[in-house]
Amino acid sequence: MNLLADESCAGPVIRALLEAGHDVVAIAEVANGATDEQVLERALNEKRVLITEDRDSKPATVVEAVARLGSRLRNAFTVVEPGRVRISGRP
Repeated sequence: MNLLADESCAGPVIRALLEAGHDVVAIAEVANGATDEQVLERALNEKRVLITEDRDSKPATVVEAVARLGSRLRNAFTVVEPGRVRISGRP
């Protein structure tokens, strides 16, 4: 899956997604300081799922959710928490 990791994503989450075989672009490496609107626009233009992170997330939880949900993540707003995933339409 093609993913765009927001600046809030910790290194271990990004590395875990890469190790799981996903194509991950880290916004901190390509457009550090970009506004939320710029990040969302880039994700949409590049057809990437935008990943942001609450610091309580665990890398394995995020990787498992991406693997399990796959294409359901496209054009959706998804919150991944240990033991729970919420998916809704794009805000």
